Amino acid sequence: MFCPKCGTAVANTSQFCDHCGQPVSGQTAPLPPGTPSQPPPAPYPVAEETSGKARASMITGIFGLLFFFPAIAAIILGHMSRSEIRSSNGRLTGNGMATAGLVMGYGMIAMIPFILIIAAIAIPNLLRARIAANEASAVHAVREINTAEITYQSTYPAVGYTCTLVSLGGRNRPTPSAERAELLEDRIVSGENHGYRFVLENCVNTDTEHKYQVVAFPSVRNQTGVRIFCSDESGVVKAGEGESVEECLANGSPL
Repeated sequence: MFCPKCGTAVANTSQFCDHCGQPVSGQTAPLPPGTPSQPPPAPYPVAEETSGKARASMITGIFGLLFFFPAIAAIILGHMSRSEIRSSNGRLTGNGMATAGLVMGYGMIAMIPFILIIAAIAIPNLLRARIAANEASAVHAVREINTAEITYQSTYPAVGYTCTLVSLGGRNRPTPSAERAELLEDRIVSGENHGYRFVLENCVNTDTEHKYQVVAFPSVRNQTGVRIFCSDESGVVKAGEGESVEECLANGSPL
């Protein structure tokens, strides 16, 4: 301890200062100027923890590169986690994960205008290509029906032309008959194929006249097809814009 009067160091067992005689028993003197004080105890270390929102921001940011809504979630979680990390006084980590999630989220948002432009160009082209393919398939099917009707009429002259697609079907059956002549594939016999519906109608079978009419309508106009296609016993396939086989046969363009 130290003397309260002169500051001289005094043994703990002494009752008086050896320098000035000041009583020092039971008293504690302040440290003289310049004497280093005892350092404060070291604080307990705080365990660091990765922010769950930062981790979630990075994960949703990865999915946000493919989908729109995860990108929004990545941005929200990224800002929330960065705010938590700043106010945690070092307890939370994961600032890099949050930043990565924000970059990927905002990157996806920035790409949306380009995606919309590409979609606006590509979707109409794909629709037109689909319609063209469906129409080509419908023309081919009408020609197949014409061939099947001519073969059917020559094979079963007592019946003549048939007005049911089922009578022309039955491929891979053991024995053909007038009810199942095995002349058409099932995809056409079903009456609908590649976005078009096929109908046989207006059949006439008399001693002096034999005729039929076949028409292919788009299942959904302007989506699966635009034009209708028709034909009759003449075998000429026509394309028209109307709604009836008679209008198509009268005003359609031969193909």
